[in-house]
Amino acid sequence: MTDWRKEWFEIEDAIYLNVAGQAPLPRAAVRAAQQALEWKKFPHRIPESEYFELPARVRNSLARLIGAQPEEIALATGASGGLQIAATRLELRPGDEVLIARGEFPAHFATWLPMQSAAGITVRIVAPRGRFLTADDFLEHITPRTRLISASLVRFNDAARLDARPVADAVHAVRGYLLLDASQCAGAMPFDVASLGCDFLVSAGYKWLLSPYGTGFFWVRGSLAGKLREGPVYWQSLKDAASFHTLSSGRHDVSDGLRRWDSPETASFLNLAAMDASLEFLLRAGVETIWRHNRRLIAEFIRRLPLDRCVLGSPADPDARGPFVCVQSRTPEGTQALFEKLLKANIIISLRDAGLRISPHLYNSERDLDRLLTVLTV
Repeated sequence: MTDWRKEWFEIEDAIYLNVAGQAPLPRAAVRAAQQALEWKKFPHRIPESEYFELPARVRNSLARLIGAQPEEIALATGASGGLQIAATRLELRPGDEVLIARGEFPAHFATWLPMQSAAGITVRIVAPRGRFLTADDFLEHITPRTRLISASLVRFNDAARLDARPVADAVHAVRGYLLLDASQCAGAMPFDVASLGCDFLVSAGYKWLLSPYGTGFFWVRGSLAGKLREGPVYWQSLKDAASFHTLSSGRHDVSDGLRRWDSPETASFLNLAAMDASLEFLLRAGVETIWRHNRRLIAEFIRRLPLDRCVLGSPADPDARGPFVCVQSRTPEGTQALFEKLLKANIIISLRDAGLRISPHLYNSERDLDRLLTVLTV
């Protein structure tokens, strides 16, 4: 068995269980970022090919991770960048409806609520009928006016996993689209976009993709790309952009594929070089390896959870959860007190919606969870 912990620098002053908040860079990514710093230290050493080959490598790796084609992916600065592309490129008409679930990550509200005045659409907030959001909650709210459903594949505040395929089929039946935010599972939970049935997929890079803050991507189902509205593009997406000194001749043909909507300055060396290395590591280790590791740790953690102090804040069915888990005290005040107690013990997790979010990775072991349980119990 491979000791994957060696792929990271050891966190000596804390037990870090917060990948869902901010992932630590693997050693390979740190080395890549250091190399990029050297390029800026001595700019004459920057390989000209990296302006185009670096984004291409990242695009290819992302495509492999989600079962897509490289030309279907635009490189963004995060999930919000992808959401904004969808909001500005999708043809929205007055009276169209966008469905968002209550408790969704704020980026969805920040993207779609302003479109009510900008495009005359209606944003409807879907309230879960039970404790956790399910596909049925969306299905009962779909109408002939539903143009888009914007949802997380795994919810940030409780790890609930959306059964996306029925939602996709239902919204397609009324000629609408499904946009999924995979920020809380891309790189740590096996999936492919074809099986999900979604039309758009966005993700931040700084969580489970183990990449720097300010990275992410936007995927569009291939046949749909041609139906999106054109608009300003980044100049490096023009055909023959590698020979940029010739672009002033008057020809400005845009390249095929989604790279036309890459974020400007795509080859941001400090970010993208590290992302390239992290994605290479993820593909080498295997998403399935990470998924099995986390499920095993979380299952043992749940089995030993002190139920006199804590309750599960995520679905009990492991197939209904993402790659992390949430627990709660029996009162919000108790949850806050447990969070502060863990922080004082240098056990780093997140507090989300009155729940303790515990998100391990390959560098975590049973010993880390033992320490967590000890603090929760005593």
